[in-house]
Amino acid sequence: MGLITTSDAPTAPESPSYEAFFGFDQRPFDLTPDPRFLYRSTSHDEAITQLVRAIRRREGFIVFTGDIGTGKTTVCRSLLTELGATTFTCLVLNPFVSVDELLRTVLVDFGVVSKEAARDAQFKAASTHELVGTLHEFLLSLQAVQGTAVLLIDEAQHLSPGVLEQIRVLSNLETGENRLLQIVLIGQLELLETLARHDLRQLSQRISLRASLVPLTPPEAEAYIAHRLGVAHGVNTPVFDKRAVAAVHAGSNGVPRLINLLCDRALAVAAEAESQTVTAAHVARAAGALNITIPPDVIRAGRGRRGLWIGLALLLMVAAAVAALVWLGPPEGWVDAPPPAQPDAPPPTIAPGPAEPAGIPPPPPPGSSPLPEFQ
Repeated sequence: MGLITTSDAPTAPESPSYEAFFGFDQRPFDLTPDPRFLYRSTSHDEAITQLVRAIRRREGFIVFTGDIGTGKTTVCRSLLTELGATTFTCLVLNPFVSVDELLRTVLVDFGVVSKEAARDAQFKAASTHELVGTLHEFLLSLQAVQGTAVLLIDEAQHLSPGVLEQIRVLSNLETGENRLLQIVLIGQLELLETLARHDLRQLSQRISLRASLVPLTPPEAEAYIAHRLGVAHGVNTPVFDKRAVAAVHAGSNGVPRLINLLCDRALAVAAEAESQTVTAAHVARAAGALNITIPPDVIRAGRGRRGLWIGLALLLMVAAAVAALVWLGPPEGWVDAPPPAQPDAPPPTIAPGPAEPAGIPPPPPPGSSPLPEFQ
């Protein structure tokens, strides 16, 4: 008898992914900051409009903040697609860099130095002054083509004070008419606290725009979910019912990243149950798996309302049945027939007493003497 290897052992069939169940081209709630999935809420639309206007007006220093997971990186990637062809951009995603590392990254992203030349020992040995000088020459050359340059630094709350001071120096690169470099600092709310420090007041005073993002409102969260489902092009696009949307917003507090996590897992739970509708119960299971708390009253509200509708429906059915009975009368056989009428009994008769003999006087009245009175 031969041995059964692991490859020969029977395996349980894998459950299909929810992408296959719903027919999605891609996951609608992936955490990758894809600009195609950006939902422009009131806050997001206002931030993008302000950023584009400030860059085109060459206002110089811009700060863009928002809480964790509100969509700052996605907004920045969408912003890059809205700038013209004559706008040269550099997006720095790693804030843990030195001054010289930042300058080398900027020169490579702007195309001043190729990636191959960046590995050259001479370039790596260049001083800060030489790197700034090379960048300045490039920025001046853009004037001939009416071009602009934009430097965007993500997670800027992690920048060291020395790098922030160098960024302030870069903002001084300008001609008599225009600023040569637009700088956008993107970060969490802690960035505002950093810029409020006394030793960075020169940098803070140069900020011409402070844009920010806020979490989504309940109606915006519902529109956000529908937007991402539509972009994913599902063949059997699921539907999040009202209570499911309320549960998602309650568990995420309107933060898009948490909405994505909850909806992604809730879709998997619904697909496992072969349900085309995502309910609050599915969202509750998803939240439990993600260690996200949803207020119990939100889940109970959905169940209570469902019970109310069921009770109301039963009450209407009973009322309709009673009305039918009153209008049409009870069906034959539902009410017992009355017993047949009995003939009236004759009145009782009293037998006459024995007749008194003739010639015998009646007895005297009470109180009279029974003896005859003698004269």
